[in-house]
Order: sequence, then structure tokens, then C-alpha cells
Amino acid sequence: MADKIKKLRLPDLILNRRGTITFKVILAIFGIALKLFFRRIETVNADSVPSGTGVIFVMNHPNGLVDPALVFVALPRRISFLAKSTLFKMPVISFLLKTVEALPVYRKMDAGADVSKNQDTFRAAEQRLRHGGSIALFPEGVSHNSPKLLPLKTGAARIALGAVSIGDEPIDLRIVPVGLHYTNKTTFRSEVLLHFGESFRVEKTVLDDNGQPPKEAVKQLTSQVESAIREVTLNAETESELHTAAMAERIFAAAREENENLGEKLDFQKQYVEQSAGGELNEKLAKFDKKLTDAGMAPEHLSLANLSQGFVIRQAIFQTWVLVMLLPLTVYGTILHFPAYQLTKLTAYLFSRHDADDIASTVKVLAGMVFFPLTWIIAAAALYFFSGSWMLALASIPFSFAAGYITLYSWEEATEMRGWAQAIWKFLTDKEAFLRLYVQRRELTSSLEAFDQ
Repeated sequence: MADKIKKLRLPDLILNRRGTITFKVILAIFGIALKLFFRRIETVNADSVPSGTGVIFVMNHPNGLVDPALVFVALPRRISFLAKSTLFKMPVISFLLKTVEALPVYRKMDAGADVSKNQDTFRAAEQRLRHGGSIALFPEGVSHNSPKLLPLKTGAARIALGAVSIGDEPIDLRIVPVGLHYTNKTTFRSEVLLHFGESFRVEKTVLDDNGQPPKEAVKQLTSQVESAIREVTLNAETESELHTAAMAERIFAAAREENENLGEKLDFQKQYVEQSAGGELNEKLAKFDKKLTDAGMAPEHLSLANLSQGFVIRQAIFQTWVLVMLLPLTVYGTILHFPAYQLTKLTAYLFSRHDADDIASTVKVLAGMVFFPLTWIIAAAALYFFSGSWMLALASIPFSFAAGYITLYSWEEATEMRGWAQAIWKFLTDKEAFLRLYVQRRELTSSLEAFDQ
């Protein structure tokens, strides 16, 4: 059966969820924040998640608190998270975790943690699963920057086997692997994919005298969980391999005008990492990548070779005209939001300067949720001070938000147009060199066809 790919809109993230008013407010805040931080949020096979039964979602963990936040807003199903106990000591985050009914996990690496309390957490999780609830956890145990999956902890298997094995009444408990894939996890307005794998049933086992599942059963289920997560994630030995795979996919997609969604992009990159023997093809890709970078272009820009000069110029004028019309609001929005944007960047830098960029996105999202609304409130207060009108001051808040969104759109379009402008200039002034690059792309595309499965 073909994968079902869906691009999530804002209503998909904040509507059709049951819960308290506080829960819905938190859901809306995080949904809006994540939709603004990421240009595109896409799911694969989210509709295949079982309903009416207990479910354990198991995920890779590359991006700090952004990972659970994405799953929290991307699923219509209510989820309880297992989170490290130290987070429950942080004032704001502790409130958020308790509101979404998260459960604490006590780790040996955390100073002062009483790991014996994990038995209470496991029992609470088991009871939720037996009553048809769902929990989500990260079996790797830590957020990380590794290009591949880390060895898994046994907590997921122990909770699953404990839930199905206690008591005499059988239950249907499913494990669903979820692969989180970021095009660039620390970059504002990048893209993210949540790939939901095929669920599998947890079979009952005989517990020991202490109510614990046997070690061999835990080991086997942990191995099954790891295999399932690997099926929905991209794993490589080095960051260089991931970069080469991404470049290969971009070249192939640009030439064929395919892989428009993140699911297809990930599938191609997985095929390349798993099947590529490296060597000569990797060297060709690296050299071609450098040539494009030096020219300030991307693989898709070479498609200009198929168009007439007149058509290219007309399209450039049309796109530029839209930005010109939005220029007044763009200037206002840029000036208004510049301090908050810089403060957000500075905060993220201070927290991630010690090679902890797996939390950079988390800090950016949380800082943005504070600094940008604060900017709108300060602007409204200043307007009231000078005008004396509460109505005008209140009306300025949604106006400032709209100006910020238009600014975001305009800068994104301008950045994309800058690349096309450089390509157009190359196309018009040095067509021979441009066509040589086009021919090289075509040759590389032919070599990459084997990975389009």
C-alpha cells in the first residue's frame, strides 16, 4: 500500500483535540509556534495509527523538546510523555509537563535522581495503556546529534510487556515507531517530517516474582523496537554521508521535478545511504556541489536551461512586483521584530555554544514564544502612551502579528529569489558555462536513477 503523505496546516495542529481549556491553550500556543518556526510540517501514514487500543509511540530523539512538541501537536490522539525527571524541577516546563500529563523518568546520569522511583512511573504508564491510553517515549534516552540511531534503553519494552502481562484480562497493546526527520533542525523556517511506521502487537509473557518481565523477552522486544525505528529513520555513519545523500536527492528531484514532499525525499536519501558504495559517484557529487555553491546556485536553478530568456525575465518581473507591493509592511515588520529576532538568536547561541545544538531549536521556539509577543505588547503600550487610545493599542497587536507574518513571507521569497537572480544572471551573461553545469546535472541524474525505488 502506498504511503499516505499529508502536509499539516495550522488547523490540523490546534483543532479537533479534547481536553481542558488550559490544555487547548497550550496546544494552540505550541501549534502556532511550531508552524511559524518550520516552513513545512509533514506526516507519513499518521492515519494508520490504531484507535481504541493502548499505544506506545517510540521515536528517535535528535532535537530536544521540539521532538515531543511535534508529536504532541501532530496527532489527534491524546498522548502522555515520559520525560526526564530533571525537567519537572524547572518552573515553566514543569507546569507544561504536568498539564499534558507527562510522567517522570529518573536516570542514573542525573545527579540526585532516585532510579527506584521509575517503578512507580512504569506502573502508572502500564495502567494508562491498559485503559486504552497512549504514551510516547524516546528509547535512546537522550537527545543527540549523531547521524544514526543510538543503542536503545529497555524502558519501552519493559513497560509494554508489563502492561500486557499483569492481570488475567488480555489487552491489545500496539507499538508504533515514529521517525523524526529534519532538513536542518537548528535553522528557522526549515522543514520536518514525522514518519509513522507499521504498528505491531505486544505479546503477553510470564512475569517473575517481582512483577518484572524476563530479560530475554525484554531484549527481544527492544530489538524489535529498534528495527522498527530504523525502518522510519535515516541512519548514516557520518554527517558527510547525510550531506551527500541530501545533495543527491536534490539533484535528482530538480531534474525530474519529483519528490515534492518530504516523505519521498527521505525515501530517496535512505536508498542512497543504504545502497551507495561511495567512491567515484560521491566525488562527482561533491565537485558538482562545490561548483554550484561557488556560483551561488542550487540544482533546481539549472532548469532555466529549458526556458526562453523572455519567459525567464517576465516571471522575474512578476515575482518582484508582489514583493514591491508588500514592501511598506515588510519594512515596518522588520524594524519592529528585529530586536526580538536578535534576542532569540542570542539566547539560542548562549545555550548551544558548548556543542549542544540538539537543544538549539528548543531554545529558539521557547524564546520566540516570549520575545515576539512581548514585542507586540510593548508596541501596543507605546501606542497607547502617545495616542491615549486603548482601542488603537489593542488593534495594533493583531496588526503587528500580521506584519510579522508578511515580513516572514517577504524575506523567504526574497531569499529564494536571490538564488534565482544569480542563476538568471549566469544564464544571460555566461550561457555556455551555465549549460555545462546543466549537462553535468543531467549526467548525475542518470547515475542516480538506481536509487529511485
